[in-house]
Amino acid sequence: MTPTAKAHWQIHVCVLLWGFTAILGKLISLPALALVWWRMLLVAGTLLLLPRIWRGLRALPRQLLAAYAGIGVLVGLHWLTFYGAVKLANASVAATCMALATVFVALIEPRMNRRPLSWRDLSLGLAVLPGVALVVGGVPDDMRIGIAVGALSALFVALFGTLNKRLVERADPLTVTTIELGAGTLALTALWPVLAVLTPSLAGGFETPGPRDAALLVLLAFGCTLLPFALALVAMRHMSAFSAQLAVNLEPVYAVLLAIVLLGEQHELTPAFYTGVAILMIAVLVHPLLSRRDLGRADVHPENLATGEARPLLDTPPTDDRTTPR
Repeated sequence: MTPTAKAHWQIHVCVLLWGFTAILGKLISLPALALVWWRMLLVAGTLLLLPRIWRGLRALPRQLLAAYAGIGVLVGLHWLTFYGAVKLANASVAATCMALATVFVALIEPRMNRRPLSWRDLSLGLAVLPGVALVVGGVPDDMRIGIAVGALSALFVALFGTLNKRLVERADPLTVTTIELGAGTLALTALWPVLAVLTPSLAGGFETPGPRDAALLVLLAFGCTLLPFALALVAMRHMSAFSAQLAVNLEPVYAVLLAIVLLGEQHELTPAFYTGVAILMIAVLVHPLLSRRDLGRADVHPENLATGEARPLLDTPPTDDRTTPR
């Protein structure tokens, strides 16, 4: 097997493992906030055992450290709302909402970078509207709050993904992940009393996981976070960022299929929901195909790989005509 073919297999294994995050979120009985807090603590705590992390932390300027910590707060809120969507609706709904992250990136990044919105980005936003309408209409009424929370989670992905891109190559990806997840853990700890009052269904009280939940949390932290993070970094040495993005954009499809097979969620949802999912995924997958010829060099942003349930890997294409076709 060639290195490129092996890399494609590796990235799809990563996507499959990321698809399990929604399934595990449904299986873990802890409230969303406790689940996220333990997951972030386990991952950040494990990374802090590596000497490489401490060397990276010592080398970072304080201003950059603070910037990554601020992004980490958004990461914590993203995970909280993602697992909130899982708890309020189900794994299929939460995973489908993550497909909106690519749309939000396409619409938000030009504004944050002070450049005009391209027609492709606007077309992508319009193309997903029928899919969103079908998804909303295809779930029971009591799950629609989960869609709203899931869409908010996708918005947080777009925000922290765009901010991370501004700081790309300024620090080691593992060090950045440690800072962001550590800062997210501290932020959720500080916000816990407030969230317990405002959103008791998501926050609850502090809970120590039982044996079953503890085992699932370890699987979530190591099998679905650190392992695919490391595997993806290896895989992307031998494949284009464009190919990686196409694979990663399939994550909601993997998650929905896993939810059908493992949780039987198709009995809770209507055909309209799955039609909406198909429209969303077609729009998300077609967008990079239309944009590919405008990409001079697709930059992979590995610092997003361990911090988001949806991982926009590429910069939005530039709007001028001076780029070199791939």
